[in-house]
Amino acid sequence: MLELKNYIDGQWVSGNSSIENINPSDTSDIIGTSVQGSAADIDAAVAAAKAAFISWRESGPQARHDLLDAVGTMILARKEAIGYLLSREEGKTLAEGIGETARAGQLFKFFAGEALRCTGERVDSVRPNVDVDIVREPLGVVGLITPWNFPIAIPAWKIAPALAYGNCVVFKPACSTPGVAGELVKIFEECGVPAGVLNMVMGGGEEVGGALVSHRDVAAISFTGSVGVGARISRECGILQKKVQLEMGGKNPMIIMDDADLEKAIPACINGAYFSTGQRCTASSRFIVHRGIHDQFVDKIRESIAALTVGNALEKTTDIGPVIDAKQLASNLDYVQLAKDEGAEVHGGERLELATPGYYQAPAIFLNSSNAMRINREEIFGPCASVIKCDDFDEAITLANDTDFGLSSGICTSSLKYAREFKRRADAGVLMVNLPTAGLDYHVPFGGRKGSSYGPKEQGKYAVEFYTMVKTAYSAA
Repeated sequence: MLELKNYIDGQWVSGNSSIENINPSDTSDIIGTSVQGSAADIDAAVAAAKAAFISWRESGPQARHDLLDAVGTMILARKEAIGYLLSREEGKTLAEGIGETARAGQLFKFFAGEALRCTGERVDSVRPNVDVDIVREPLGVVGLITPWNFPIAIPAWKIAPALAYGNCVVFKPACSTPGVAGELVKIFEECGVPAGVLNMVMGGGEEVGGALVSHRDVAAISFTGSVGVGARISRECGILQKKVQLEMGGKNPMIIMDDADLEKAIPACINGAYFSTGQRCTASSRFIVHRGIHDQFVDKIRESIAALTVGNALEKTTDIGPVIDAKQLASNLDYVQLAKDEGAEVHGGERLELATPGYYQAPAIFLNSSNAMRINREEIFGPCASVIKCDDFDEAITLANDTDFGLSSGICTSSLKYAREFKRRADAGVLMVNLPTAGLDYHVPFGGRKGSSYGPKEQGKYAVEFYTMVKTAYSAA
């Protein structure tokens, strides 16, 4: 069994209490325990990071490159073992767990290169004999709060740029997936990260997360999680005048026009809505289908859903693993009942009892739904999607944009005109044409609009906007 401790100032530190880490595919399988930190642990971690920042910011881009590159190399070398642990504690399929781990390794190697490419500008002043230098500098101590649904990829795309640009980190992973977080920090330790540069404190959002957000020596907070918590963090950071980056929910549409190639559209819809058990903020949750192709689409997607195998995440035959925990499963089942109460025609969505006790749910499709229904306004975060009819492209794009969220949006069409208009008019941060709404490259910006995101984008070279500040220096001859 894994016994995970906090990592503060280069030391593994015990806590006053711990919780069990339970396999959602088999609730009789206790993976290990993880300590529950406190506000005092946050104080110690922030103090360590603050002290380490003095030397880390001066370490130079080569040293930062070498550390991140070594971490990326080691993650890739261990991707099968880490991916197995990830799938065991989070519930996504083994292929997805290994794939996510590999992506984390690629992220670290990408930002190793970015450490060498953080450039500035020199410009002429409007005044004679005056030079102007514009440079980017690290912020200081950065607090990173990450979710359970991508327990190594999201920490990677936050930790890697934070360190690449010279910041020090206090990392609070999700309580549901501490094992992978611990493995990531152990790799940093093996690769020789200086004490205090990377710290990890596990624990609940109210005490540990709250203490991190409110700490006056933390210069910035990057958070991925729920809308409600994100809103509270935004208010707190505004009061304290610290930088904040929020990635929150989605209610992502996939438009299927009557000229769509269903042989490509159906797999894209299945992938977007049901892979990773629908537990992705970029998951397709609203299929907006042209009336002319609606019945054919419904027949084919129901056939494809019926062919999906729900099972233990570690079994190679599994297409959809379990929901993360009992609370999330209960919420999903409540939405299935709500769909019935609102008048939708519900297929699937019931709890499943399989060979091992776990949080299994059949994939659900809600037919004859409207955009006004709560099931189409609120994020469900499970293997559930609705079908909404539309009469033409203009109505489809209007329905797609009629949401409080704006993370990802997709269209399936063979028309260059529709594809072009979609890319111009869709009100979301990530757009997909003939591709699933979920599935992102690590070297380009990621983030949404409206209630989905706030602050600078994540990933790619755009990450520099959040993890650095600009300084303008004048000098006279």
